[in-house]
Amino acid sequence: MVETANPERGEAVLRVAGETLMLRPSFAALVAAEAELGPLFALVERAAQGRLALGEMAGLFWHCLKDVPEGLDRAAFSEALTAAGLASATPALRVLLRQILAGR
Repeated sequence: MVETANPERGEAVLRVAGETLMLRPSFAALVAAEAELGPLFALVERAAQGRLALGEMAGLFWHCLKDVPEGLDRAAFSEALTAAGLASATPALRVLLRQILAGR
């Protein structure tokens, strides 16, 4: 069972593949995401312009996962995210982007 998201930490929950997953944008998670996706400010700008790619969103979420359920790899996570639909991922994305910009 996933704990409740702490909005003060910029945490969000995401339901994919029958699991409720905690996204926690820690420093280490954001550095890893930035290493893969490029500067986070540019990522936020692309999102604001409606140009954030699905792979970028999946990458950001993957790096921010607090705990990865056993047997869930990145490919399966990305497929489950796609199957759940963009509308279900948007609230969590909004929380993470706000945290990237505002900090704690």
